[in-house]
Amino acid sequence: MNIHEYQAKETLKGFGVAIQEGIVAQTPEEAVEAAKKLNEQTGTEWWVIKAQIHAGGRGKGGGVKLAKSLDEVRSISNDIIGMNLVTPQTSAEGKMVHQVLVAQDVYYPGESETEEFYMSVLLNRATGRNMIMYSTEGGMDIEAVAEATPHLIFHEEIDPAVGLQGFQARKIAFNLGLSGNAFKEMVKFVFALYKAYDSIDASLFEINPVLKTSDNKIIAVDSKVSLDANALYRHKDLAAMRDVREEDATEVEAGEAGLNYVNLDGNVGCMVNGAGLAMATMDIIKLSGGNPANFLDVGGTANAERVEKAFRIILKDKNVKAILVNIFGGIVRCDRVAQGVVDAYKNIGEIPVPIIVRLQGTNAVEAKQIIDESGLQVHSAILLQEAADKVAEVLA
Repeated sequence: MNIHEYQAKETLKGFGVAIQEGIVAQTPEEAVEAAKKLNEQTGTEWWVIKAQIHAGGRGKGGGVKLAKSLDEVRSISNDIIGMNLVTPQTSAEGKMVHQVLVAQDVYYPGESETEEFYMSVLLNRATGRNMIMYSTEGGMDIEAVAEATPHLIFHEEIDPAVGLQGFQARKIAFNLGLSGNAFKEMVKFVFALYKAYDSIDASLFEINPVLKTSDNKIIAVDSKVSLDANALYRHKDLAAMRDVREEDATEVEAGEAGLNYVNLDGNVGCMVNGAGLAMATMDIIKLSGGNPANFLDVGGTANAERVEKAFRIILKDKNVKAILVNIFGGIVRCDRVAQGVVDAYKNIGEIPVPIIVRLQGTNAVEAKQIIDESGLQVHSAILLQEAADKVAEVLA
């Protein structure tokens, strides 16, 4: 689960990570009040207005701007709130901006220049260890840095059994070219950042940039945090941060119905019980010349109500030209699923695309008989390849 920048920063702050202070606003009027409050708290006279969406590259799309007066705070916020922001990490349609973060200006003048770094904490799946990835090239796309100057990207792996060690934090600060107070501040920053990552069951922390201010403070200017959805039951406060407006509406609806659904860009809708079988079904659809339009796992209770809901969700995608139902009856009986398909078909009314049903396992023969005798435009199959061939046939 992703959270917004302002939520991520407040979470980091709770673990002692120094952040660029900011206040979220839903309207231009709230933005002005936020700017006034920040002026009182931090003394800042300029403000950064940041669109709050679940996507990076906001500045490139016009979603991050500097305001040098309260009038500009109001004007810029008015322009950003309600806009469809298109970034390199969104679709061509972009994302609707519902709120902005009004943040203090931290690039204030001083005796020494500011420096920007990149830092992220994530799991290295190859080694089974957490990893801090960092670079002196902050404020840039890390993918571009990795391609052009891979020697400027450093990695520090952490044994989860012992945690982050002092020498590792000092090594990070040293590799970033820091000294004096900035060195000490970076060591504290790294320890606090890793503690936050480990404590909230995050799957990714990305701070870009980490800023060394002109007075040698180390702060998080931006923050991207992804949480492990499987661990949210342990973090009710973090689960409450979910913003469904940032998610695919169909996927949200499916989740509320207890269905595991991921929208894809193909033309064959899939309804399967079991994640492994769903992946195999998507593979054979692809091999047979089609493209899966979704991943949909109805789980082990594929009753009539659940099947009907799954059909309705699949049919919301106008690109779907056929639907393949692939059920392996172990816990669930195939004849019950078949009856569920028939009942769902009748309840929905006319379904405008061909349906291929492959049922294998407990009571598979009875299930095929129910489908064949239903009088509905449903094609039955027993073998997976047979089902895939029927999909190719109806798409031809």
